[in-house]
Order: sequence, then C-alpha cells, then structure tokens
Amino acid sequence: MKRLSLVLIVALLRVLSVLPYKFVARLGMVVGTVLFALPSRRKRIVLVNLGLCFPEKTSQERQTLAREHFRHVVRSYLERGIQWFGRAQAIRDIVQIESKIDLDDEAAPPTIFMGFHFVAIEVGCMLYSTHLPVASLYTRMSNTALCDLAKRQRGRFGAEMIERATSARKIVGLLRSGKPVMLAADMDHGIDNSVFVPFFGIPACTLTAVSRLARLGRARVVPFVTEVLPNYEGYKLTIFEPLVDFPSECDTVDARRMNAFLEEQIVKFPEQYYWVHRRFKHRPPGMASVY
Repeated sequence: MKRLSLVLIVALLRVLSVLPYKFVARLGMVVGTVLFALPSRRKRIVLVNLGLCFPEKTSQERQTLAREHFRHVVRSYLERGIQWFGRAQAIRDIVQIESKIDLDDEAAPPTIFMGFHFVAIEVGCMLYSTHLPVASLYTRMSNTALCDLAKRQRGRFGAEMIERATSARKIVGLLRSGKPVMLAADMDHGIDNSVFVPFFGIPACTLTAVSRLARLGRARVVPFVTEVLPNYEGYKLTIFEPLVDFPSECDTVDARRMNAFLEEQIVKFPEQYYWVHRRFKHRPPGMASVY
C-alpha cells in the first residue's frame, strides 16, 4: 500500500507540474477551504497555536486566520508538483529574489542561510540552488520512500542534501570550504540541544544549532524568508543582512534573537507561517501540555 501511495503521489505531482501555476495555486486554495470545514487534529493544533500567540485577537479573527492558513498549506502541497518536477526556468519564472548581500561575492565568508517554516520555504531554497552551490539540511521523515523522493527532488538542481542528524564536523567542513549551508531551526525537535525561550511570549523549545554551527564554522548568519505574493503572482525570496554580533557567547541569547526576528516576519503575513506544527510540543518542567 505504501508503494502504491507513493506511485499515486508521484503521478499527481507530475500532472500538477505541467499545469499552469495559477490554476494549481487556485485549486490548492479551494481544496484547503474544503478541508478546513472538516474536523481534524491539524485544525485543532492550528487554533491552539494561534490562541497562544495571538490572545489579543477574537475567536472569529483566529478562525479566519486559521482558514487562510489551511488554504495556504494545502496550496503549498499541490505546488510541490512544480517545485519537485518542474523545470528550473519554471521556478525562476514564479519567484522574485531580493538580496541585501552580494550572492556572487567569491570572497564571501562562510555563510549559514537561516530559514523559517513559512509555507513557501521550499521554493525559495530550490530557487537559490538553481543559481549557486549550496548544502541544505533536512529532517528525515517516517515514510522512508517519501523521504527519499523528497531528498532526490529537492536536490535535483545540485543542492547537497544533508540529514539534520549528520555530524556537525561535516557541516563545519562544508562551511569552511566555502559552501553555504541552508537550515531552519524554528521547529520543536526535542529538548536535546535546545533551550526554552519566548516565542510570542510563550516558552518555546528552540534549537541552538544555528549559533553552535556558526561559532564552529566561523560563519555569518544570514536570515531568509520566502513569502507567497498576493493575486497568484508567485513568490518573493528575501535574503536579509547578516545578523550583527551573532553568534554571541550565549546560546540562549542567540535563540531568543532568532525567535524575535521570526516574530517580526510572521506579523507581516501570519497566515503563511507553519502553524500546523506543534511548536509548543515540549514544555518547561511543571507546565502542562497545550495539545
């Protein structure tokens, strides 16, 4: 059954990859609207997250925001067709790029591109890999066949895909060799190598990998965000200035700065952040589960 499911997923994505982008995007929004109307565990997670992070909003406002988020999430799944099986030029045609740094600087220092889980993160990473060499960290999925497919398709333009559990020594070696590394550290991966720092005022289990790798690799940390543009106009990849005085000597301070930067970006388009993830899965000692 798993094999059959994978075959059907690949077939669907290949079909979607040749359909017009705006059609696929609109279809995703429609399917997302339908799925939001049905009871689901993921819908409940979204509403819990929004309730914690936006207590000032009314219940109706959070319902509206949750519905828009569901629409964007489902849309992003359907758009995997273009991202995983479309031509490189098809991706370039729908993604704008605005960079505060010179991406062609051959004398650039070791660089960590720090991403965040907005619904369009994948297409931003793939666009970058069509232009320049890069290594990208990924988290292994429980479905091995689907994980292998995702790894293969995400790296098909030359990105070196590295599992998150890989030795830090290899990642540091890549940084020191001059190859940028893309990673995202804004999800709850457990209390190991993490600290609890505020995220919209709520203690959130936050990875310290960014500052630790930057320190070991003597790397600058450059945030990037990919947003979905209105009116089905595609996406915009924004690459920011390197964070100043980062990393510091304290992982907790760095994690708080990372979350603060993320909060600033989320409020610009909150419906696009990945609220379906259990961001507060782990809680500080003595604090009850919220899910």
